[in-house]
Amino acid sequence: MRSARLTVQANGITQAVRVAGPPDGVPVLLVHGNVSSSAFWEPLLARLPETLRVVAPDLRGYGETDTAPVDATRGLDDFADDVAALLDAPGLFAPGARPVVAGHSLGGGVAMRLLVGHPERVAALLLEAPVSPYGFGGTRDLDGTPTTPDFAGTGAGGANPDFVARLAAGDRSADGPTSPRAVLRAAYVADPASLGDDEDLLLESMLTTATGDDNYPGTAVASPHWPGTAAGPRGVLNALAPAHFRLADELVAVPVKPPVTWVRGDADVIVSDTSLFDLAYLGRLGVVPGWPGEAECPPQPMVEQTRAVLDRYAAAGGTYREVVLPGCGHSPHLERPAEFVAELLALAGENATG
Repeated sequence: MRSARLTVQANGITQAVRVAGPPDGVPVLLVHGNVSSSAFWEPLLARLPETLRVVAPDLRGYGETDTAPVDATRGLDDFADDVAALLDAPGLFAPGARPVVAGHSLGGGVAMRLLVGHPERVAALLLEAPVSPYGFGGTRDLDGTPTTPDFAGTGAGGANPDFVARLAAGDRSADGPTSPRAVLRAAYVADPASLGDDEDLLLESMLTTATGDDNYPGTAVASPHWPGTAAGPRGVLNALAPAHFRLADELVAVPVKPPVTWVRGDADVIVSDTSLFDLAYLGRLGVVPGWPGEAECPPQPMVEQTRAVLDRYAAAGGTYREVVLPGCGHSPHLERPAEFVAELLALAGENATG
C-alpha cells in the first residue's frame, strides 16, 4: 500500500495527512505518538492490504502540520479535536465513516479521548503502548491517586534539556545517549536492528517536532515536592501529565463501547511499571538524587493502571484483549509488524460492515 500526502484545513489549522487505499475501503485512522509524525506509520503501510482506507495525520506541532499551540490544561483535547475534525473532512473518509482507530503512545491517549468525545464515530480501538488513562507520571495507585497534590515530577520539567536542544538543532548524529538517534535506538524499540533501513526516515520524523513552551516539552512550574517541578499550563508533556489528562471514568462510562485491542511489548522502557522515563523509578534506582522513598513517591504502575481501567470497561459492557509481545519494546508496529498487522486486520474485519 502506497500513501499520498494531502493538506487539509480542519479545526482551524492546516493539517498534513497521509492517505492510502480506496476512499470506500474499510476506514482506518492511525494516530502517531510523541516526538514523531505520521511518517512513523510508513513502514506499516507497506504491509497493509489495498482493501483499507488509511488516514494518518501529523498532529499539531509535528511533521508538516501547523505548529499550533497546545493548551495543556485541556489534556490531549487539542489533538483529539484536530483528529475528530478529519472524520468529516472532504476527501479523506467516506461520509459517516466509523474508522478503526489505532494510536501509538501519546496517540493512544488521543484515541481514547476521541472515543470519549465521539463514541458513535469509532468502530474499534487499537491501543499500542498507550499512555495510562491516568496520564504519565505522578500517580501511584490503580485508581490514579496522585503521589503529591500537584503531581510533582510530571510534565515539561521532567524533559531532558539536552535532548530538547538536540531536537531543536536537528541533530542527526549518534553522539551521546541524548541524541535523537540514540534515543530512537534505545527507547523506541528494544532491538535497534529492527529499525533496519527505516532508521533515517524515523529519525527525520522525530526531528520535525516543534520545540518550545507551546509545544514540546512545554512550560514547567516549581513544586515544593520532590523533584521540584510540576506540570505547567502549556505544551505537550504537560498535556500528558495526570494534572490535566485523566479520562479513566469517562472511558468506562462511554455509552457506545467498541472493542479494544491493547498491544504492548514486555520490554517497553517508556510505558511500563518500571519506566526509565518515570522520575520516581529513576529515583528508586538512584539515578535521580533525593528520592523521598517508596511510601511517598513510588513509581507509577502504568501497565497495571491501564489493565485495571480496561477491566472496568469490560465489566461495564465493553470488550478488550491484551496482547503482550515478548522481547518487544515501545513500538510493536515497527518491531513486530506481522503481529501488529494481524491485530489491526482482525479489528477491521470485525467492523468492515460497521
